[in-house]
Amino acid sequence: MRGLWIEDGELQLRDNLPEPGKSPGEVRVRVSTTGICATDLALWRGYMNFKGVPGHEFVGVALEGPLAGKRVVGEINSACGRCATCRAGRPNHCPQRDVLGILGRHGAFAEMLRLPQANLHAVPDGLSNAAAAFAEPAAAALRITEQLGPQTGVRALVLGDGRLGLLCAQALSAGGARVDLAGRHPERGSWLGQGIAHRGLPEDLQAGLSWDLVVEASGDPNLLESALGWVRPCGTLVLKTTAERPATLDFAPLVVNEIRLLGSRCGPFDQALLALSDGRMQVEPMIEARFTLEQAPAAFERAATGGVLKILVDQEDQEESQPR
Repeated sequence: MRGLWIEDGELQLRDNLPEPGKSPGEVRVRVSTTGICATDLALWRGYMNFKGVPGHEFVGVALEGPLAGKRVVGEINSACGRCATCRAGRPNHCPQRDVLGILGRHGAFAEMLRLPQANLHAVPDGLSNAAAAFAEPAAAALRITEQLGPQTGVRALVLGDGRLGLLCAQALSAGGARVDLAGRHPERGSWLGQGIAHRGLPEDLQAGLSWDLVVEASGDPNLLESALGWVRPCGTLVLKTTAERPATLDFAPLVVNEIRLLGSRCGPFDQALLALSDGRMQVEPMIEARFTLEQAPAAFERAATGGVLKILVDQEDQEESQPR
């Protein structure tokens, strides 16, 4: 089996990887399209001392089980189903879990992968493979409103206009919030819908401004102190990204201003597929290039270039999947 292998900071396309075998309760998936995200790039740089096949944003075709022959996307956390955390309904936090393409389970930059049947979701007819490949990050963005509830009329600031920040801004806007987006690419605000305004660089935000909700989606730990300062008293600061280096934060303002600090990670795939299908979350403008699996190392190089949004790797219709 062909696949992209990361080891000791090196990327290598291999053709001798073992195919995933059949396993009770699990389904093999033939991968069609995979997206490169910031976590994949961090793993390449040595994050978590990763070794194996990366990739967790994918769409493919189930090869067995109830969804056999259908296009599917998949939740990335594979839980044990037996521990107290799983029995309490929090499988994404199972201490025994493995994570597709990140921890203990080879990922989607290969011809095939394997996931539990319970992790798979059928892709709606009419939703393209390119858009369906955004299901995982779209679900992560929607996790904010899943945790906080409806955000009608809430004034929100999203820090970071990269891949995840753009999705978070759309998720909040779809939930009724009035969203300001701050980042290094004001031109990206042109295709976002009404209710989202790009405010330029975070460091250029006018002094004294505050928001009900601030979402840190830049991955820059240096912004945390400023982010906390932009939350109004009794407001909420959501941490949406993990950083490769540690951050320091003065917690006194959390106490004095009674600010809620919320970590937010994986979210609802069913809602993500619906939002992608009905147009509440637009992702096609985020796609900058598409590569074949043979070109995956070059695809990672392109994705690591500053200012690049989403790079996809295709394994079907490869004659149409050329870098541009």
